[in-house]
Amino acid sequence: MAQALTTAFVPSSISLAPNPFSAAPKTSLSFPPSKIGGLSIKCARVGGVEIPNNKRVEYSLQYIHGIGRTTARQILNDLTFENKLTKDLSEEELTSLREEVSKYMIEGDLRRFNALAIRRLKEIQCYRGMRHIQGLPCRGQRTKNNCRTLKGKRVAIPSKKKK
Repeated sequence: MAQALTTAFVPSSISLAPNPFSAAPKTSLSFPPSKIGGLSIKCARVGGVEIPNNKRVEYSLQYIHGIGRTTARQILNDLTFENKLTKDLSEEELTSLREEVSKYMIEGDLRRFNALAIRRLKEIQCYRGMRHIQGLPCRGQRTKNNCRTLKGKRVAIPSKKKK
């Protein structure tokens, strides 16, 4: 009984022969050398956001919350940069771009600022604050037909039956 437990059970369909694929000579894969010490950089990090490398700087900057077309163009004009691809920027240009972008209110700071402004409107119970609380448009749009984004899905009202 003890011998039966120590011997391994091998079904007849499974052979214990060595795998013919594992005996193949191992070859190392060769990749083309990348620009920076074996690492390929896919995105540049500016303002805490990874901006795409394959787009022009003006459009790459717009991936940062708080920077639109006008601000991106203003940044490029202030730095006197050409609007070239992001991956073609040198390290000095990237550092100067990061410094210029850090002058603007972007990402978390901007989101926090907007949330605080809305919270203040809600606390003082002004018209705009009340509209935020009710989940309705604040800027004078009509609500009879549209504004489904804020109001949510339609709620069906059952009609009264006629006698």
